[in-house]
Order: sequence, then structure tokens, then C-alpha cells
Amino acid sequence: MAVHETPHRSSGLHLPSFRRNRTTSATEPAESAGTGTHTARAYALASLRLLTGFVFLWAFLDKTFGLGYATGSGKGWIDGGSPTKGFLGSVAVGPMESTFHSWAGDPWANWLFMLGLLGIGVALIAGVALRISAVAGTLMMALMWVAEWPPAQHLADGSPTMSTNPFVDYHVIYAVALIVLAATAAGNTLGIGRLWARLPIVRDHGWLR
Repeated sequence: MAVHETPHRSSGLHLPSFRRNRTTSATEPAESAGTGTHTARAYALASLRLLTGFVFLWAFLDKTFGLGYATGSGKGWIDGGSPTKGFLGSVAVGPMESTFHSWAGDPWANWLFMLGLLGIGVALIAGVALRISAVAGTLMMALMWVAEWPPAQHLADGSPTMSTNPFVDYHVIYAVALIVLAATAAGNTLGIGRLWARLPIVRDHGWLR
């Protein structure tokens, strides 16, 4: 900070005036803070992306190989089990109850559901095709939300549905998370999103990002 004397026009007194040294930037601390905030946000979104991707990928692996969590050992897809029969066949409430029953266990439903889990899981973990994943994942979560039908408090026989909220459940949270990840290009951090975006076909078709 340099100090110079400047004549006062009315009294003739020489008062000190202050001129900011050109080598000092008043914006440096703000810029550093902004960069730190941006980095923290990028890593937070990347963490959300990886964890959400693992949820989808693990569901695929468990249902395929019967790892003993949601799918018992020996009941996996490769053992002849159906990834959709148990869930869709047990739907007991909601406007699409009969429709889901008719879909339960059909080969096309099994393949579509499993490919969706695998594709979304791999895409999220890699950080690519997040827009496609958001659309496919939101559609999947919407159908599963309808299958569980949170607005219902009781089943047809009068027993409680155990729903804790008439609208928001984990399917809604996952869908919103997928949309946020796609909207913020979360694959650029801890992923290969930047490399993916440089591919000619992706550059020419933004919906592939």
C-alpha cells in the first residue's frame, strides 16, 4: 500500500491519500474461497454419483448371482430365478396392480429391468451417459414407486401398507439424485466424463453426455 500526499483544494493542507499497490489483489481471498467451494462441491457430487451407482450395480449383481442379500443364495437369475416375479407379483395396491402382475416374471421384463440396473450402475460409476441414466433411472424409479404406491395407507384386506410418507420415498430421492448428477456434469470429477464428452459422437449428440 503506497502513501502519497495530495493537496487539499480548499485549505491548502497536504492530506495523505491511499493508492492500492498494483501487486496486491483484493479479490485473491475471494477467488481462493470460491475455488475451494467449487472443488468441495465437485467431490461431493462425485461421491453421490459413485454411491448411487453402486446401489444400482449391487442390485444387479445380487439379483444375478444370488449373493444372499435381497436375493437368496441359489435363487439368482443365473440359477433360473426371476428378478421381477417376486416384486411385481407381490404388488397388492395401486392403480397398476393387475398390470404389474401380468408383467411379473416375463422374460422381457427381466431383461429390461436387469439391463437397466447394469447400465445405470456402470454409467454412474464411470461418470458417462449421465443424461440417459437420469431418464432411464427416473422411469424405473417411477414404476417402482407406483408398484409400492406410498399414498395407500391400507391394503385391500385392511392391513397397513407400512408407508411412512404419502409421496416422498427412496425412489423419489434416487430419481432426483440422478437428475442432479446429470445436470451438474458430475462425471467430470473422479470419473471419465471429460474424456467421454470429447468423443465425436458425444460432441455431436448432447443427449449422450
